[in-house]
This record gives sequence, structure tokens and C-alpha cells, in this order.
Amino acid sequence: MKLYTKTGDKGQTSLIGGRVRKDDSRVEAYGTIDELNSFVGQAAAEAARHEQLAEMAGLLVDIQQELFDCGSDLAYAAPGAPLKVNGEPAVKLEGWIDQYSAEAPEITRFILPGGSSVSALLHVCRTVCRRAERRVVTLAAETEGAGPEENGTTNGAGSHVVNPDVLTYLNRLSDFFFAAARAANAKLGVPDTEYARSAEVFRRKPRA
Repeated sequence: MKLYTKTGDKGQTSLIGGRVRKDDSRVEAYGTIDELNSFVGQAAAEAARHEQLAEMAGLLVDIQQELFDCGSDLAYAAPGAPLKVNGEPAVKLEGWIDQYSAEAPEITRFILPGGSSVSALLHVCRTVCRRAERRVVTLAAETEGAGPEENGTTNGAGSHVVNPDVLTYLNRLSDFFFAAARAANAKLGVPDTEYARSAEVFRRKPRA
């Protein structure tokens, strides 16, 4: 199998259902998710080097699988395509967020990305995830047409509408990366670095 096809030499690429420019919003959206997936792989590899973070490394690999599903859903330009992402992965992320939030020290001020190398990488994942979310929001706005077809997957122009569960997943995922980054520092005994000029912007937990 050759890795080069020469079909993209004029700045176009193939989607499932047609060809578009390589800077098309749909390509930008799933391409940014692909970029995010690469950073998640790096974070998983780094986490796997620490016994305390073995479980986290496994969760990150699971997330890579789900990100590939997200990219697959966005790569369809044709109407009526089968979707892979539903609401379950986002609910699963919420449970992991709660778990890791409970394992990190109470937070009252903004923190800077960093601490341990794993935490720093997870913050990179968080910010790239936010960018991916913005790209998908842009794509969703562009594919809103005169009205959905009967199957609910196309707009008036016949362009495949964005799966809303992908947006929900990306939104929860960035929160997961924040919680995981703090938990990684806590598990490795590395303190978070507070933003020096931050006021107390997070409410303290009420006393029992």
C-alpha cells in the first residue's frame, strides 16, 4: 500500500460522499480532532511510565478510540450516513471527571498548565480539545440549512449535518483533561502552580 496518492496535489481531499478543499470546515473539524488524538496518545504513553497513572493511561487509550469515532462521524459529506457517537461516552466522561476531581486538592484560584510532564501534556490536550470544539461549532453553523430531511441527518443542501453528540462529547472531554491533569499531579506528588495574580474565583466546598 502506497502512502501517497497524488490526488491531493491540487489542494482537495476526499470525504465519504464527495471531494472538498483541504481547508474546508469539515476537514478542519475532523483534522483538529485527529491532532487532538495524537496529543492524547502522547499523554497516554507518558502516563504509562508511572505506576500510579496506569488506570489513567488506559482511559486515555479508550478516549483515542472515541475520538476516532468522532472524526468518522464528521468525515461524512453524504446524507444518511450511520453515526457512531451517541450520548453514552459523554456520560462516562462525567463519571471520570467526578472521580478525578475528588482525587485532587481543592481549587480556589486559576492554575497554570504544568507541574508533572503528564499534567502538562493533558493541559495541551485540553486546549486542543477546546479548539476542536470551536471548529465543530463552526461546521455545525455552516451546515444548518433550510430544514432537516426525514432521517434528520441532512440539511436543505444535502450536506451531512454535525452529530450533536460529538459536540457534547468534546465539551465534556476538555473538562476531563483539566480534572485528569490535576489528578495526575496529585498522584505524582507534584503541586499545581497557581496563577500568581488570581483572585479566589472558585467557591470553597461547604463544610459538612
